[in-house]
Amino acid sequence: MMQEKTQQWIDISVPLYTGMVHWPDNPPCGITQTMSIDAGDGCNLSHLSMGVHTGTHMDAPLHFIQGGKSIDTLPLEATIGSARVLEINDPQAVRVAELEPYAIQAGERILFKTRNSAGAWKSDVFVEDFVYISHEAAQYLAEKQIQTVGVDYLSVGGYRIDGPETHRALLGAGIWVIEGLNLSTVQTGSYELICLPLKMMGAEGAPARAILRALS
Repeated sequence: MMQEKTQQWIDISVPLYTGMVHWPDNPPCGITQTMSIDAGDGCNLSHLSMGVHTGTHMDAPLHFIQGGKSIDTLPLEATIGSARVLEINDPQAVRVAELEPYAIQAGERILFKTRNSAGAWKSDVFVEDFVYISHEAAQYLAEKQIQTVGVDYLSVGGYRIDGPETHRALLGAGIWVIEGLNLSTVQTGSYELICLPLKMMGAEGAPARAILRALS
């Protein structure tokens, strides 16, 4: 008889709210109430306006690869299944030297916990020096043929360095990218991951909700 799982799900998504941090040249997030029961309307109704790369979201290959797959083509197994949370101690970037001891295997789903989770999400001002995946580390992950990678701020690539290069190395290798995670309450280890982006036809990315449950 299969033992019932009792571990609690951990929400690793960030909340959406008006004025939240966003990538500098992207549309800001705004949530306004357009109908209100208090005002005599029949229901409460909100209007949401933001770029699709706001908060917790996913990048499809189309984001940086002309003719690449769009977010609505995401295979569900890419973001549903076992995943490993790896802690990165480098204060600047995910680098190959720190990845090598983890013996990353083909087909893995890898989430990186960095100093971003503890600090960057506390501010509504964009943090320019967030920890990113270096271009060399992105190429390393592509060579390992992982299927999914997740990071705990708004981009896998840096703000001033390795931005497009890191994206192209990952997305060009068919790796699905989750950005904007908050792993501050998560320990390193193995988990069950569920991350589902909105099914936006032909879009290069979409907002998502991501949750983890520890694997016993």
